[in-house]
Amino acid sequence: MASLALTSPPAVKIPSYLSSSSSSLFSRSSISFRTTESRSRICVSGYAKCNLPKALNGNARIPIINETTIPKFFDSSRLEKSVSRNNTKLKLFSGTANPALSQEIAWYMGLELGKVSIKRFADGEIYVQLKESVRGCDVFLVQPTCTPTNENLMELLIMVDACRRASAKKVTAVIPYFGYARADRKTQGRESIAAKLVANLITEAGADRVLACDLHSGQSMGYFDIPVDHVYCQPVILDYLASKSISSEDLVVVSPDVGGVARARAFAKKLSDAPLAIVDKRRHGHNVAEVMNLIGDVKGKVAVMVDDMIDTAGTIVKGAALLHEEGAREVYACCTHAVFSPPAIERLSSGLLQEVIVTNTLPVAEKNYFPQLTILSVANLLGETIWRVHDDSSVSSIFL
Repeated sequence: MASLALTSPPAVKIPSYLSSSSSSLFSRSSISFRTTESRSRICVSGYAKCNLPKALNGNARIPIINETTIPKFFDSSRLEKSVSRNNTKLKLFSGTANPALSQEIAWYMGLELGKVSIKRFADGEIYVQLKESVRGCDVFLVQPTCTPTNENLMELLIMVDACRRASAKKVTAVIPYFGYARADRKTQGRESIAAKLVANLITEAGADRVLACDLHSGQSMGYFDIPVDHVYCQPVILDYLASKSISSEDLVVVSPDVGGVARARAFAKKLSDAPLAIVDKRRHGHNVAEVMNLIGDVKGKVAVMVDDMIDTAGTIVKGAALLHEEGAREVYACCTHAVFSPPAIERLSSGLLQEVIVTNTLPVAEKNYFPQLTILSVANLLGETIWRVHDDSSVSSIFL
């Protein structure tokens, strides 16, 4: 049996190129974006490539934002002193899906990850045992249901069950990426609504609350019979874009399909109320997209395509090709969830996109790095949300 071993990654030094004097695509003087300075420092995991100012040899850039560019939800006095695990009833555990993100969240919160043994039997069955008491504790389990989706989902269910049987006071499933979210309705006869089924499984396993990032559709929250805190990762991406240097007059936000218009409109509003364009897409099958035409003007502008996830990248790449045909100067792609199913890497690295900006809600294997890729961490955002849920404080005020 193989067991999960979580070790603390080495400390990472903030490189000089990410100082406040550095320049990239959007400057704070040209785009009004709501941020405040903080004494706090963002902690990130020990990625080997984060000390490179530019992507080299096909490796992604993983920037570290310094204290002068921290958005207001990162401003927390909790970073200035460690929280003793002996004096709190909050416990944070990680599954095997994304332990690096879990460790970053723990660093932000000043906590250590809880000790848990997760093993696989020879026949594929999953075994979970908590190695410390959670009786009467507020437990948070961090586990995205990414590839392998079914295995990670089952692991989450067993972890929830283990906590419930160990007399935890409350169990919150922190799901940075909620698998099956796209199966949220029936588009044809005799189809299942898998999103509702998965919501029922998590509820019946014993979870008291769910904390999820950028669900594919807001209606998925209604599938749960327990409270759901929907965390929007836009502030992380917006703060990165705001550190670049281009006039807001040259910017246009693009929705890759009609279904993402509300998301793109909210994104554009935060970027000095930038104009909006929409790609009219006709889908002929799952993971197959065909771009038809463009609604809006992108000629001579920097186009920023916004979506919740990139799976096979067919939608994004065909949209980027259309934007270039319509005269866009540069095209950037922004998304929260980097699913990257084949042949996504080949499509994204074809040269149509100036930069592909994603977050670490899902782990991105180093073999999938390519020069245009930038990975931003949502650990501080999730850590602050967890604290507010534990403290019974407002979560929505983070995104105001």
